[in-house]
Amino acid sequence: MSSSPLSKKRRVSGSDPPTGSSRAPASAVPPSVTPANGMAKNGGEAEIDEGLYSRQLVWEGGRWVSGLPPPPPPLFYSDTPPLPPKFYLREEDVGQNRAEATLPRLAELNAYVAVTSTRQPLSQELLAPFQVVVLTNSSLEEQLWVGDFCHSHGIKLVVADTRGLFGQLFCDFGDDMVVTDTNGEQPLSAMVSMVTKGCPGEVTCLDEARHGFETGDFVTFTEVEGMEELNSCGPVEIRVLGPYTFSIGDTSGFGDYVRGGIVTQVKMPKHIRFKRLREALAEPEMMITDFGKAERPPIMHWGWQALHRFIRQHGRPPRPRHQGDAAEVVALTREVAPGAELDEELLRELAFQATGDLAPVNAFIGGLAAQEVMKAVSGKFTPITQWLYFDALECLPEENKETVLTEEQCRPRNSRYDGQIAVFGAELQAKLGAQKYFVVGAGAIGCELLKNFAMVGLGCGPEGCITVTDMDTIEKSNLNRQFLFRPWDVTKLKSERAAAAVREMNPALRVSSRPDRVGPDTERVYDDDFFEALDGVANALDNVDARLYMDRRCVYYRKPLLESGTLGTKGNVQVVIPFLSESYSSSQDPPEKAIPICTLKNFPNAIEHTLQWARDEFEGLFKQPAENVNQYLTDPKFVERTLRLAGTQPLEVLEAVQRSLVSERPRAWPDCVAWACRHWHRQYSNNIRQLLHNFPPGQKTNSGTLFWSGPKRCPHPLVFDPDNPLHLDYVMAAANLFAQSYGIGGSRDRGAVAEWRPGDIRVAPRWWPGGIKVAPRWLPRDAMGVWHQDAVPPRPRSPYRCFHMGQSKLIAGKIIPAIATTTGAVVGLACLELYKLVQGHRRLASYKNAFLNLALPFVGFSEPLACPRNKVRGLPHSAGADPIDMSRGKPADVAVDPIDVSREARRRGGRPYRCLAGSPQTWR
Repeated sequence: MSSSPLSKKRRVSGSDPPTGSSRAPASAVPPSVTPANGMAKNGGEAEIDEGLYSRQLVWEGGRWVSGLPPPPPPLFYSDTPPLPPKFYLREEDVGQNRAEATLPRLAELNAYVAVTSTRQPLSQELLAPFQVVVLTNSSLEEQLWVGDFCHSHGIKLVVADTRGLFGQLFCDFGDDMVVTDTNGEQPLSAMVSMVTKGCPGEVTCLDEARHGFETGDFVTFTEVEGMEELNSCGPVEIRVLGPYTFSIGDTSGFGDYVRGGIVTQVKMPKHIRFKRLREALAEPEMMITDFGKAERPPIMHWGWQALHRFIRQHGRPPRPRHQGDAAEVVALTREVAPGAELDEELLRELAFQATGDLAPVNAFIGGLAAQEVMKAVSGKFTPITQWLYFDALECLPEENKETVLTEEQCRPRNSRYDGQIAVFGAELQAKLGAQKYFVVGAGAIGCELLKNFAMVGLGCGPEGCITVTDMDTIEKSNLNRQFLFRPWDVTKLKSERAAAAVREMNPALRVSSRPDRVGPDTERVYDDDFFEALDGVANALDNVDARLYMDRRCVYYRKPLLESGTLGTKGNVQVVIPFLSESYSSSQDPPEKAIPICTLKNFPNAIEHTLQWARDEFEGLFKQPAENVNQYLTDPKFVERTLRLAGTQPLEVLEAVQRSLVSERPRAWPDCVAWACRHWHRQYSNNIRQLLHNFPPGQKTNSGTLFWSGPKRCPHPLVFDPDNPLHLDYVMAAANLFAQSYGIGGSRDRGAVAEWRPGDIRVAPRWWPGGIKVAPRWLPRDAMGVWHQDAVPPRPRSPYRCFHMGQSKLIAGKIIPAIATTTGAVVGLACLELYKLVQGHRRLASYKNAFLNLALPFVGFSEPLACPRNKVRGLPHSAGADPIDMSRGKPADVAVDPIDVSREARRRGGRPYRCLAGSPQTWR
């Protein structure tokens, strides 16, 4: 994989095993198949491509990548390929070794990762070189001896298995697993207003915001005046006394507190002891995923062992819906757990689905397992301790399950869907093939949705289809998590390449792609006929406005909606069912906290302040003025419209246009350098000197307190130094961006710019524009260009001018951190809701909204809220969709189709009136 010219790479040196490790060197790995597209370096120096990993690095902070030697890849061992098992296999691979058939396609994902396969039987010699071993679909006997070997040799072990709608996950990370960051959140900080002397001393923070600390947290102090001993002491454990106060250790021997100070949370290492698999079977510790089913994990724990016994005795798993096999599994469970109270129906379902193989469950368990591997090698985030059991039995038919799911309905048919038919029967498979779904977005979630849809056979029948739309093109950073794309797809349309990729996975899939964004301007494309033909919509969007728009469209046309989203290790799934649940728009997150303008301009005291100021500065220099100039030159009514603006805005806009076209318009590269130098001096020297002239450092307020205290941090003007790389980077970046705006050739000659003196710089003369067009510059979200990144520095007078660039890119670029593990798990849960929608479940309790945070780890489910039920003239009415005959004032005896009403309105030249919730009609 070749990197783009502007890609940045980190070098990570060293690949020796950690001190004290009993692992053999990586060269002990047996001979392997080498992918044709190249391999990563095993040893020596390795390069981390920041263009590829931009979304992951801003979340991980670069710690696990740069803080560890590059380990040998984890060993996945199974009778089948790693979870999920089918999407890398093609029909032409039938009869071949599945690992070898999967390998070339898996290696295409990332040329920096060494991927190998072997036909050697599992042995201690094979396991010895690896840091992590992952077992999937393996026998219990194999798991036990591998678990004993790995635990005694310091090798981390993950066991993952799925059986239809059931999933199992186990982790053993050794006797002393050190977790350096338990939750992945940024350390909290607060400004100190008072520290008392005593035992214990009490710290009071400014009352602008709650400190957010918890009892047991560790903190450090900086910039405290008076009680300066706090600045030099190590992390101190605290006890929270209130939202603005907490206590620390003995401060009676310290000096008197004067003013100032910042308290910052410190992430302390956490040690976790894991039991080996053999011990954990007898004394299990379990993570609960659904508190509505809290009694089920122990029963599934015993049932899974009984299932292994059945397979060992018969050489096969229980047959789908075979009553005799299920009864034997229940009997074996009683032998495993004598005297325990068992849920026989749960155990029978486990036996019925032992041959089941569902892509959504594989995606969920596989996503969790992959995140546990990342925890094992990095020490970042809290691992699962130690068992996780999952079931989604609410996906089965709500009524007449025994008659719908028979042994005949669920028997194998020599089909690629046999694993799904074993769970749901052949009738549901036919329904899935006839579905027509609209996938909005082909990013990370969109790719996972399409992959799962292809695997379950959605839209694969003669009457079915899937339509995917996305207006974006593929960028290099997308390759890190949007695994339908390859390096040769960069710059191509996401929707087209995603559709082509899933069509290769399942040739029967009827999928079409569109490049049109969804919104009011494309309602002639996605019109009544389009929505009327759909069976449902799956959102894969990255902004709230588009989500709200699609939610309104689904409410209007009464279509079910699958809504999901991720933020780093966090994710959620919401299912919207017409007439049954509330819509996405019914509840909204609180708005983001705004930063006051005066704080941004004069009194920044946090990282977010400096970077938001820099973002505003960038747009005010390179985006908004250019847009105003182009409107002025092309729109005759621009001045008239501008003069109607409120306050001083007309003067500000017109002065900016005059500067862009006359007084500051450059003619050549030296003019751009002159402009950049003047701007640097104005912002980072002259303005600060003026502020300090108005408010000197020692000035006090009427109450006698220092003006520069508390959240007001005294700034310090800078003196331009051409030998300072930060100063020169800024001038180079600003000058090049300014030149690009006017179509002037830039320069990368830093030496020439550093040697220029103010006398060498000419000011552009005034002249009237002729045929000029100024090109606005935007801040890209992913992989900021060289000039964009250097032109958005932290504000120099802020004490945070030298903080980690990963955090600055996250805020300045408004990047949503994304990792593939969360995406896979979230989409797996969303597709489980799809099974319910296709079957037409009508019980609200059957559906599940999901919330997860893989860093904690936490997985939780809740029942969707019901849609509001109102009364219209004394009669019940569902605010989500029930039609109302407004002329009669009661729910219509014959439902009035809103789509037909809308069409009739257009035919008559009017437009329909629709209630906010999306129901019923009259004319306006």
